[in-house]
Amino acid sequence: MTDSSQTRGTDAEFALADPSRKLRGTLDHGILTLTLDNPPANALSVEVLHALKSALDAAAADDAVRVIILEAAGKLFSAGHDLKELTAARAAPDRGRAFFEKTMRLCADVMLAIVMNPKPVIAKVDGLATAAGCQLVASCDLAIASDHAAFATPGVNIGLFCSTPMVALSRNVGRKQAMEMLLTGEKIDATQARDWGLVNRVVPREYLNQIVGKYAETLVSKSPLTLKTGKRAFYEQADLPLADAYDRTVRVMVENMLARDAEEGIGAFIDKREPVWSGE
Repeated sequence: MTDSSQTRGTDAEFALADPSRKLRGTLDHGILTLTLDNPPANALSVEVLHALKSALDAAAADDAVRVIILEAAGKLFSAGHDLKELTAARAAPDRGRAFFEKTMRLCADVMLAIVMNPKPVIAKVDGLATAAGCQLVASCDLAIASDHAAFATPGVNIGLFCSTPMVALSRNVGRKQAMEMLLTGEKIDATQARDWGLVNRVVPREYLNQIVGKYAETLVSKSPLTLKTGKRAFYEQADLPLADAYDRTVRVMVENMLARDAEEGIGAFIDKREPVWSGE
């Protein structure tokens, strides 16, 4: 049995490999909230990226975690990479090449850990998300923004094109919109981000917690196996040619139909009762 009644109790601290506490984790009835807290800009330093990757991997393997919310403390969601940390690495004999490669690869691994995570990941954005911070939002399965949120890929302004953020951004918004953000570096507000497809909804700041909570609770009520199956299939088929996408999803549908949760869910629908998920 893996329904919501089997998850850990309210407000349990989620074990994180982050002694600095720049990332906090709280588990509440299957909803894991990961909070970036690296003031003043919630920069994605190597330390923070390691903590995020570790937390995402742990959540993926923990049956008590059903949904992940990614949020940030303070006025900024995240300004992206720690530029002072990157600049300090230039003092090395290789002018920072090894450190740059390590940092960019680690950041890419974090984004992949979100996309490949079997649990749905919701970005809760109340502030400015730029560069790799914008990439973080774009990598999440869902994104809910307050009316105070804004987004940008401003690397071009400092001679550093946002090439890795471009990967996630261009898989969310249209090409012309992505190129506008990348080439100009200009900020877009939350409403424009919604219209372009970067976020799902924009809500007044005072309702952000409530709305994100409702999304998370809705997802917790679903079969975890079904969400895992569907999320994986969505990203696998997204970049396939049309015929290949149908071939892939036909196989997924057949395997899904054979799962106990599909049998239970269809039976519950026919019988007009609530399903009891087994996760199998």
